[in-house]
Amino acid sequence: MRIGIDLGGTKIEVIALSGAGEVMERRRRPSPRGDYQATLQAVAELVRETEAKLGRSGSVGIGIPGAVSPATGLVKNANSTWLIGKPFQADLVAALGRPIRMDNDANCFAVSEAVDGAGAGAKVVFGVILGTGVGGGIAIDGRPLAGRSAIAGEWGHNPLPWPRDLERPGPPCYCGRRGCIETFLSGTGLLHDYLAHGGAADKAEAVAERAAAGPNGAEPLARAALERYQDRLARGLATVINLLDPDVIVLGGGLSNLHGLYESLPARVAAQVFSDQCDTPIVPARFGDSSGVRGAAWLWGPDETPPELAPEAR
Repeated sequence: MRIGIDLGGTKIEVIALSGAGEVMERRRRPSPRGDYQATLQAVAELVRETEAKLGRSGSVGIGIPGAVSPATGLVKNANSTWLIGKPFQADLVAALGRPIRMDNDANCFAVSEAVDGAGAGAKVVFGVILGTGVGGGIAIDGRPLAGRSAIAGEWGHNPLPWPRDLERPGPPCYCGRRGCIETFLSGTGLLHDYLAHGGAADKAEAVAERAAAGPNGAEPLARAALERYQDRLARGLATVINLLDPDVIVLGGGLSNLHGLYESLPARVAAQVFSDQCDTPIVPARFGDSSGVRGAAWLWGPDETPPELAPEAR
């Protein structure tokens, strides 16, 4: 049995998968925002409760909105800022009495879609999360590529490629720079762009709804915002193909459901790629919001034998 944990800023989700990838158990609870010890305890309790309910122990993988520094073993780059600088992996190993695997949530997304999702069978999968933030993860042969500094795939914190005059220097980003891809392609980025051009809405979903043709026709301002969004997304993905040349790109997150996205992107991306041809498939995630937690469970690969629970912790 493989147990996956998806640790988010607002909720913690657990899933238990059989060796064949079938869901045996799944549940959620709110994240104890701002409280490191309570977060550690909540994750450990979810694992124990799952094992008690199913009557067996399992491997544990966890996806976090950040990364564990290879240099220090401490969490870095986490949106859940109360994890930053903490030995979360080591503390969870101590709490559960067994080895665990921990990776960035975007890497978990890529692993899920590479193992049995929309990228199944592909050697190199680039996974993109387009949501409140913008993340990227790389899976090669179904395994996550973390990189030397554990930042492989951090696509959202590169500058928007080939910026137009009106896109410079770009919106400020929480990382301290301006013009990061995330500031343009996140839900917040789409909303701010719409508002800056005269629109009125309180969430990105409203922009998407107004851009789709309805009984009263599409709203021009919303359509224009979606046009700019797709152009920027195409430029961003073209640089991924230029650098990594993946076999497939899988999109997840709320904005991956934008109307018409998959019809328009291939030609837009191909026009920017440094090649005589580009036919890289760009597809929606098979498992949607479940991909992150499934990928955490698959951090212990299909062909690996999960570790047994330490006897003293049984």
